[in-house]
Amino acid sequence: MGAVVLVVGGAAPMSTTHRATTHRAPPRPVPPVTVPVSPVVAPAPPEPEADLAQHGSVSLAGGGAELRFTPQNFGPADIDDATVRLDWSEPLADGQSLPASCVRADRSSLVCRTGGMVAGSLGERIDVPVRFQGAPSEVTLRIGTLWNGGARDGNPENNEHEVLVLDTGDVYHF
Repeated sequence: MGAVVLVVGGAAPMSTTHRATTHRAPPRPVPPVTVPVSPVVAPAPPEPEADLAQHGSVSLAGGGAELRFTPQNFGPADIDDATVRLDWSEPLADGQSLPASCVRADRSSLVCRTGGMVAGSLGERIDVPVRFQGAPSEVTLRIGTLWNGGARDGNPENNEHEVLVLDTGDVYHF
């Protein structure tokens, strides 16, 4: 009778060459590596800068004032538009005609658009005739930049003027 081979636990296939098998431990998992990453943030574009001012004249006679002013943009940036606030010390009369660029803000104030201005240039002159309730012997006008087109103004000292105007018909410059 032939030989009987009892194999327990399996057997490797028979081959004419024998290879030694090495047992290795299963590979250990590699821990995740944390690499600090800063978000890439593009620098904000520089805020435009435009130095605005208004220059003009005002007179008062018989209960009405004649205001003429020219906005100026000293730059360095151009602006698409700006607004100027005109505050009078006396209430304005109702029902008066205002320039298309101006609107009444309250009983004694107006807001006027200047329109766009190239850096280093003058805007269009704005003429604003107004009438007051009654006939004051004097009024004070405060004129100043309300909004400068979203630009930063590095020289806010020239934004506002205050002018005392007497009822003489004389022209006061600012």
